[in-house]
Amino acid sequence: MLREEINSALKTAMKARDERRVSTLRLINAAINNAEIEAEMRGRAPLKEDEVLDLLQKMIKQRRESVELYEKGGRKELADKERSEIEIIGAYLPKQLSEAETLAAIAETINRLGASGVKDTGKVMAALKQSYAGKMDFSRAGPVVKEALAGS
Repeated sequence: MLREEINSALKTAMKARDERRVSTLRLINAAINNAEIEAEMRGRAPLKEDEVLDLLQKMIKQRRESVELYEKGGRKELADKERSEIEIIGAYLPKQLSEAETLAAIAETINRLGASGVKDTGKVMAALKQSYAGKMDFSRAGPVVKEALAGS
């Protein structure tokens, strides 16, 4: 379903001659195709919706890291290009949880699992990924989970 939406948006962008959107949507399609080929080689089924969402989040994370590096290097035009790609890719992710919602979800998951120390970080993160795939930035949630469990 998400893949069809991306392909439809690609066709629309091509008709509108929106080069930035076309190139970003093609990058998304290429990443999905590569992931599906890799999954097929491992004997797995085609990508599920949540796996595609994870892939999109990874793409956004890569671009955020690039923005940081480009800004440090004084390459504003490249940082702006990455930001526009983040915006386009982000449009295909579900609405992200706010910081307060993220903190509440982490606290609820820790309580539900009875996690009591840093050793339970992996268990908590796995449960969060299962419940909030595509809705939570796990690179930011990880340190919060560790801090919460360290205080347990």
